[in-house]
Amino acid sequence: MPQIPTIETERLILRPHRLSDLEACVEMSKDEAVVRYISGVPLPKEQTWVRMLRWVGMWHYLGYGFLAVEEKETGRFIGEAGFQEMHRDMVPSIEGTLEAGWVLTPDVHGRGYATEALTALIAWAETHFPGKTMSCIIDPRNEPSLRVAAKLGFRELARTNYNGEVIVLSR
Repeated sequence: MPQIPTIETERLILRPHRLSDLEACVEMSKDEAVVRYISGVPLPKEQTWVRMLRWVGMWHYLGYGFLAVEEKETGRFIGEAGFQEMHRDMVPSIEGTLEAGWVLTPDVHGRGYATEALTALIAWAETHFPGKTMSCIIDPRNEPSLRVAAKLGFRELARTNYNGEVIVLSR
């Protein structure tokens, strides 16, 4: 099994999830401000648990996944960020790309943490998966995430339908 990395930035520690993160993940997944542009509905504990297990499975099988985002100053879990392969049924397809994603608790929005975390993750991916295409999908109403994606160098490729919703696909 590939080693799940711990990546430190100036203000963050990106690390493997711990069992002790479950309750913080559940609280984050129940927050309507968090899920508004992702699923639109809060996730119950069971689905949050399955999502945490999914990240471990991706690390095991693909050598990448999501990491917990911890604020260095407080040691507090504040979100998740990383890459995934979801085999999404959409056109154009993003299968085989490193699909970047991030989610942070609302109390830390606007501090530049998403950009800081993804900058470090992209650097890690460029070392471990050189030349592999990166993508991200974002609800077009999610202006803060669209700005983060643009800062990271993602450019809109298409607007497409995914599960009945229009999304912005960027590479």
